[in-house]
Amino acid sequence: MRAYNEKPNLAIVGATGLVGGTFLKVLEERGFPHGQVRMLATAKSAGKSLTFDGETYIVEELTEHSFDTPVDIALFSAGGETSRVFAPIAAEHGVTVVDNSSYWRMDPAVPLIVPEVNPRDIEKNRGVIANPNCSTIQAVVALKPLYDRYGIKRVVYSTYQAVSGSGLKGIRDLEEGLKGRDITEAYPHPIAGNCLPHIDVFTDDGYTKEEIKMIEETRKILGDANLSVTATTVRVPVFDAHSESINVEFQKPFGDADEIRTLLMGAPGITVRDDPQNNVYPLAREAAGRDEVFVGRIRRDFSVESGVNFWCVADNVRKGAATNAVQIAELLIGRTSV
Repeated sequence: MRAYNEKPNLAIVGATGLVGGTFLKVLEERGFPHGQVRMLATAKSAGKSLTFDGETYIVEELTEHSFDTPVDIALFSAGGETSRVFAPIAAEHGVTVVDNSSYWRMDPAVPLIVPEVNPRDIEKNRGVIANPNCSTIQAVVALKPLYDRYGIKRVVYSTYQAVSGSGLKGIRDLEEGLKGRDITEAYPHPIAGNCLPHIDVFTDDGYTKEEIKMIEETRKILGDANLSVTATTVRVPVFDAHSESINVEFQKPFGDADEIRTLLMGAPGITVRDDPQNNVYPLAREAAGRDEVFVGRIRRDFSVESGVNFWCVADNVRKGAATNAVQIAELLIGRTSV
């Protein structure tokens, strides 16, 4: 892996978007050291001004010459087509790209990184590092300590995903719907008062691409191509933070739910909220604006020999996108990221 300056030059691609803006917020909050910073976006957004770390920056149009000026690390969140075209150009100029789109995730030559789970895989990068899907990130943070201790036979995901996962259009659909004005800019049906079992497009086998992402990315991140995984992903009328019901069947036996609870409490990036008798369990409203993965409702699955159910909640724009990408950048410069 290449060596970086003490204060690397940064580029934020998609700087005016929801995740791009959160990149800037998280970089500030975590005190990420940096040299020069450039804000890049489409021609439509060029000329806008953004404030970062006490300085005002003018957004530049992203072109094939954007990386002629030295950049060390570029955080991309501008869609798959932009990443397809511009990530290789950046890499050819010596830039390390951390890409938030889905385009590079399943490329065998591109590491797919969650710093709490597979940080060493970052050393395999050839200039592009993929940031996983938001719903996958929080799931594998919780699964990793369980996988290491007991081995996993099978995972069943059922997700309840916030509208911010669809960007500003998804937020607007819910805002307007709550005012009684049903608009469908982001979804095929109104989201207010609804649960839509439809995230991304449907494939010929009846799964959505979001479900396939979770299945394939879980296997890649955990390094287990034969792991049995299935998923049903649902969009719900919540603004921020994805919630997930996760069912896991282990290869080895475990003692009781307290054993699982203790294991998760000691794992990086996880906060356990699990006292259901006092109505304590992870909530989207609690997770919103936070970087931890919250886990609760931990209980044995009596339908299999060795299995558990748990509830997992995290902010999808922060840990599910921007924070995870910044943590990857921290790994690149040798900073502790978890």
